[in-house]
Amino acid sequence: MSFRHGLRLLYSQPCLFSRELNRPWCRYVSNSLALSSEKRASDFNSFVARTNTCGELRSAHVGQEVTLCGWIQYQRQGLFLVLRDFQGLTQIIIPQDEAHSHVKKVLYDAPLESVVRVTGTVISRPPGQKNPRMPTGDIEVNVKTAEVLNFCKKLPFEIKDFIKKSEALRMQYRYLDLRSFQMQHNLRLRSQMVMKMREYLCNLHGFVDVETPTLFKRTPGGAKEFVVPSREPGRFYCLPQSPQQFKQLLMVGGLDRYFQVARCYRDEGSKPDRQPEFTQIDIEMSFVDQAGIRRLIEGLLQYSWPNESSPITTPFPSMSYAEALAEYGTDKPDTRFGMKITDVSDVFRRTEIGFVQNAVNKPQGSVKAICIPQGVRHLQNKDFESLKESAKSQFNQEVLHLILKPDESLKSPFSKFLSEEQQSELIQALKVQADDVVLLAAGEHEKVCLVLGNMRLECANFLESRGLVLRDPTAFHFLWVVDFPLFLPKEENPAELESAHHPFTAPHPSDTGLLYSEPAKVRSQHYDLVLNGSEIGGGSIRIHNAEQQRFVLETVLKEDPELLSHLLEALKCGAPPHGGIALGLDRLICLVAGAPSIRDVIAFPKSFKGHDLMSNAPDYITTEELEPYHIQVAWPAAEAEANKN
Repeated sequence: MSFRHGLRLLYSQPCLFSRELNRPWCRYVSNSLALSSEKRASDFNSFVARTNTCGELRSAHVGQEVTLCGWIQYQRQGLFLVLRDFQGLTQIIIPQDEAHSHVKKVLYDAPLESVVRVTGTVISRPPGQKNPRMPTGDIEVNVKTAEVLNFCKKLPFEIKDFIKKSEALRMQYRYLDLRSFQMQHNLRLRSQMVMKMREYLCNLHGFVDVETPTLFKRTPGGAKEFVVPSREPGRFYCLPQSPQQFKQLLMVGGLDRYFQVARCYRDEGSKPDRQPEFTQIDIEMSFVDQAGIRRLIEGLLQYSWPNESSPITTPFPSMSYAEALAEYGTDKPDTRFGMKITDVSDVFRRTEIGFVQNAVNKPQGSVKAICIPQGVRHLQNKDFESLKESAKSQFNQEVLHLILKPDESLKSPFSKFLSEEQQSELIQALKVQADDVVLLAAGEHEKVCLVLGNMRLECANFLESRGLVLRDPTAFHFLWVVDFPLFLPKEENPAELESAHHPFTAPHPSDTGLLYSEPAKVRSQHYDLVLNGSEIGGGSIRIHNAEQQRFVLETVLKEDPELLSHLLEALKCGAPPHGGIALGLDRLICLVAGAPSIRDVIAFPKSFKGHDLMSNAPDYITTEELEPYHIQVAWPAAEAEANKN
């Protein structure tokens, strides 16, 4: 066997680059971009200096002369190289004859990741040397001419998905990270879904795409806003948390149906998997109720859902906020697995366990539990200690665990306080089987639900780390959560109320009377859309009556209504009933793509601390640049001293 034939044979086998192409996102890029027809493929080659993409060529192209442009992914011994672009990889044969020696030199001397343009003839790979794992694995291109369009220096990391890189390094060199098949897949998936959403809303249902201002004013309540100085002393803009007020004003203006891919800004500091700037699919409609909004969103998601993902069925199930809290301990339940919270207060009312009696005899007191199937086989003593420590540190709540032994007796320090009848009732209530573990907590209803909801997710993490699959990443479980409270006690002062959603949410029609007498008991017309335990959307029917809106702001929330005088005036001018929703695009695409973080579906994200590691933003500006804005920086003492020196 000749050396050259041996290398050709090597490249026909699964190797580094075919390992990348065998990954789900790579197959998606190659398959979805080369979809359906020659017309689709030709669109990629309009207006540019190539005839085909690197992921496009097949056996049907054999004999054609083609021009390809891309990056050198691999090069072997001056005989073969692999050319990569956004769509895939193509194997290139470097000519060895004297007549094409200049072509060989050009390609041999070009470093990896250099940008080249090659022209040559498509040929079939020899029998036995085809690569079935590579979409272009039946062919190769015999090069006649080549040109290096730009040389590449030595890079800080290789452009290969299976090469491990820290997230900080990826973000510092984001323009290189974007070349990876994974990032290409995520951003193109995002683009395709957004385009389908536009089509559904604007073309099929008459929505109007309106751009709303980015420079606005402070909004009472909600998250902290970014402040932008103006040239007028003491006066500042704020970047909007969302286009909430503008979209309501568009309804007052008679636009009827509004839509926007909206940029939003929240100065929330260092929160995991959050971004200071993010994108919403923002929607508002006139003359609509909750049911109408829900049908619209279900249709929107079904229409824009990628063919490569598991199909979704509508209508989505719904659950009240109270039910979600009672059964899952959260307002965003992951319904892909069980382990629901069960109230076992009745079993323990007649026991002599002191702390349990204290709990059940208080207002809203209860005893609740979750059952971990086959927990004995998968959880260790250190796991139980970790769960108890977590409950204590996060919620100041004691959690007990008990085990059902194969002889159907309960193993627990407090089982001796339970009669056989009570033990039987507990086993029956929780449907406990041998080797199951029960986590039990007693206390105020909401607190106990929250701690067990947290334990449920932590247990799922433990079990999945031991090889069990509870939360199938390819399954998509949507859920509407409705009937939220309109107001919640302020954390820093429980005697005062704040909006559970935002101050423009309308009260539930059945609770309107309570708004003026017992506002803490009022349910709202707010609804959240949850996917696999993550909130991906939230909206509400709005207050369209000016007097009711003023009452909520002034009397209930103790906010200055003058901050919203423009909105209150508009509501007096014949505002129609209206409502809407905003879908978190980053979170939605992250879940659909199966990405580990929302930063993996954003082209240029910020770090955990809100920094752009590529450009080092935010940056300092000089005193002279600050002067027109009438601002002086109050430096911390140490930095002020350093600046003097």
